[in-house]
Amino acid sequence: MMAGRGDLEADPAGEPARHLPVMLREVVAHLGPKDAGTYVDGTFGAGGYTRALLAAADCRVIAIDRDPTAIAGSAALVLAHPGRLVVVEDEFGNLDAVAAAQGAAAVDGVVLDIGVSSMQIDEGARGFSFRRDGPLDMRMSGSGVSAADLVAQLSETELANLIFRFGEERHSRAIARAIVKARASVPIERTLQLAEIVAGVVWAKPHEPHPATRTFQALRIAVNDELGQLARALGAAERVLKPGGRLVVVTFHSLEDRIVKSFLNARARPAAGSRHLPELRQAPPSFRLVAKGAVEPSAEETAANPRARSAKLRAAERLDAPARDLADLAGLLPPLPDPDARR
Repeated sequence: MMAGRGDLEADPAGEPARHLPVMLREVVAHLGPKDAGTYVDGTFGAGGYTRALLAAADCRVIAIDRDPTAIAGSAALVLAHPGRLVVVEDEFGNLDAVAAAQGAAAVDGVVLDIGVSSMQIDEGARGFSFRRDGPLDMRMSGSGVSAADLVAQLSETELANLIFRFGEERHSRAIARAIVKARASVPIERTLQLAEIVAGVVWAKPHEPHPATRTFQALRIAVNDELGQLARALGAAERVLKPGGRLVVVTFHSLEDRIVKSFLNARARPAAGSRHLPELRQAPPSFRLVAKGAVEPSAEETAANPRARSAKLRAAERLDAPARDLADLAGLLPPLPDPDARR
């Protein structure tokens, strides 16, 4: 978990931010680690939250990351905490299965830091950055469809829908039109190449985010199924947490935060049920909200780490009610344009 799991790419001076854990004190305070407890860090990154948990209590941490680079970088920390830390290469949407495979059918806490890490942004070769030239990749795991594939294959309408829904970009139609026009002449395969195309149709005032910020965000979310992963992880946390266990989630943009807020608010009250599913009518709450609304970083933290300024923390405590059906998780997600449904 690092400073850069948002969409800013540099501090006001234009220099890369250091890899600082965002809202570290608030995360530890809301998670409340205790001796002999077992905790899941679903987004290991550079290990900021994991280190804090191991230092705060004589506990065990099961850390997860789908980025092979993060897994390789965890070796020294694992060796420094024999028997207390395991780091697993997997998707955080599978966190309950990962925990079970490590002998933890139920855990005392789950922490999630959603989005891209500053390590990924700062390495141009990963293709996340609109300020550093590199292949237009954006794949956290290194496998699957890349951002260049989406840019090359989606229709103009599909691109516009994707950029609007996942980037909340009001200029999505103009951007999609410019991309389709540019790719007719030459393949769009580099990050700066795409950033220049977007900057040609979206104007930004000095000190405003780069014009390509929202477009890159949208492509990254689509490539890595970030919102789907988040919804699955919330359901997995509900299944794996013990009564009294804590769920703490840090998000960096409104799409993520809305999903977490909607999930926790729904789980913190009795299920409404329906005439089609009358058995849900009496389903009790499965979570109790710990934080009243979203907790935001302090002014001191945002001054020291500009990448933290968009962060929001939400926390809840697991109650003893059974986990609910997963069918409602799909309703948390904005619709994704279907690449096979050509218009």
